[in-house]
Amino acid sequence: MNDHRNGSFSSSMGFIIACVGSAVGLGNIWMFPYRVGQYGGAAFLIPYLLFVFLFGWVGLSAEFGIGRLAGTGTIGAYEHCFASRGKKAVGTVISWIPLLGSLGIAIGYAVILGWVLRSLGGAVTGALMQTDSTVFFQQATGNLGSVGWHVAIVAIVCLILLFGVKGGIEKVSKVMMPLFFVLFLGLAIWVGFLPGAQAGYQFLFVPDWSALLRADTWVMAMGQAFFSLSITGSGMIVYGAYLGKNVDIPRASLRTAIFDTLAAMLSALAIMPAVFAFGVDVTSGPSLMFVTLPAVFQQMPLGRLFAVFFFVSVAFAGITSLMNMFEAVTESWQHKFGLPRRAAVLICSALTLAVGLFIEQETRVGNWLDFVTIVIVPIGAVLGAISIYYVLGWSKLRKELETGRQKPLSRAFGPVGKYVYVPLTILVVILGFVFHGIG
Repeated sequence: MNDHRNGSFSSSMGFIIACVGSAVGLGNIWMFPYRVGQYGGAAFLIPYLLFVFLFGWVGLSAEFGIGRLAGTGTIGAYEHCFASRGKKAVGTVISWIPLLGSLGIAIGYAVILGWVLRSLGGAVTGALMQTDSTVFFQQATGNLGSVGWHVAIVAIVCLILLFGVKGGIEKVSKVMMPLFFVLFLGLAIWVGFLPGAQAGYQFLFVPDWSALLRADTWVMAMGQAFFSLSITGSGMIVYGAYLGKNVDIPRASLRTAIFDTLAAMLSALAIMPAVFAFGVDVTSGPSLMFVTLPAVFQQMPLGRLFAVFFFVSVAFAGITSLMNMFEAVTESWQHKFGLPRRAAVLICSALTLAVGLFIEQETRVGNWLDFVTIVIVPIGAVLGAISIYYVLGWSKLRKELETGRQKPLSRAFGPVGKYVYVPLTILVVILGFVFHGIG
C-alpha cells in the first residue's frame, strides 16, 4: 500500500466506492434526467455512454495514476509532473487553479446541501408537505435562510475527514453509497406503479434519432459525462494518492464510470415517472429538486415517506462528493504548508462556511457556481490533462497504470489520451463559454 500520512484505502472496492461517492452528485439527480428527455431520449444515451467510457478510461485513469505515482494530491502531483522537466515551480503555480476549482465547488455545494438538509428536516416534521413548495424553497434560499443546516453539513463533512481516509472517507462511503442505490432503486420501483408513470418512461426512453444529427445533443452529452465523473484536475488525484500499488487503475476507473452511470439512470427512473404521473412541469436544476418534486410528494400516496427517502439519498450523494472536494484541498495544504491534518481540515471547513454564508441566496450561489464550473474547473481539468499526458509524458504514466495489472494496456490508450482526450478537455472549456455552461 502507499504509505501516505493520511492513510490509504483498505481495498480496491473501498477505493471504487469512495470514487463513486465523489462522482455521484447533484448533477446526476437534477440534470441528467431532464437532459435525457430533452436531447433525444434513448438516443441521447449513445453519445453519453461513448463519452463516459472515453473520459472514464483515459481521463479518470490519468488522474488516479498521477496521484498514486506522486504519492500526493493536487499540488504535489503537478510539482511531480513539472519537476520531470526541471520546472517544479511552474507546477506549483499551475496547481492552484484546479485546487481553487475544488474549493469553489465545495463552497457552493455546501450551501445547496444545506437546502437539502432543510428539505429533509421538513419532510420528517411534515412542514415540507404542508407548505407550498415554492414558498418553502424561497424561505430556504433567502439571505441566511438555511444557516443552521449549512453549518450542519460543513460540520458533518469536517467530522468525517478528521477520521482520515480508512476510518472516515472509506467507512462512510461504504455506508452511504450502497444505501443511496438501495433507496433510489426502491423509489424507482414504487413510482413505476403510479398512474401516468408511463409518460415519464416515454420521455426518457423513446428515441428521437434525429437528435443525433444536432450538435447540441453531442455537446450536452459530452458536458454531462465530463462533469459527472468529477474530472477536475484535482479531486480524483488525491484519491489516487491513497491507492495501493496492487490495484488495476484502468479497471477501477471504468467501474467507477459504470456505477456513476447506474446512479444517474436510477435517478431518472425515480424522478421522471413521478413528475409525469402528476402532470407537473418538467424542469432541470435546483427547481426540479426543491420545487417540482416536493409538489409531487404532496400529491402522491405515502408522499412524506417518499420525500424522506429521496432527500436522505440526495444528502448521501452530496456529502460523499463534498468529502472529496474537502480532501483535495486539505491534503494539498498539508503537503505545501506542513499543516497537521486536523488543522488543515478545520481551516478548510471554516473557510468554506465563512465564504458560503455570504452567498446563501439562490442567485448568488448560482452565479458563484456558474463561474466556477464554466471557467475554473474546466481550465483546471485542461491543465491536469496537459500536465499528465504532455509534461510528464505517456511513457511514465503507462508504467504506473500497468502496475497492478495482469496484462499490458492497449496500444490505443496513450494516443487516445493525448490526441482525443486532451483536445476534448480544451473543447469543454470553449463550449462552456459558448453555451453558458454544459455541465
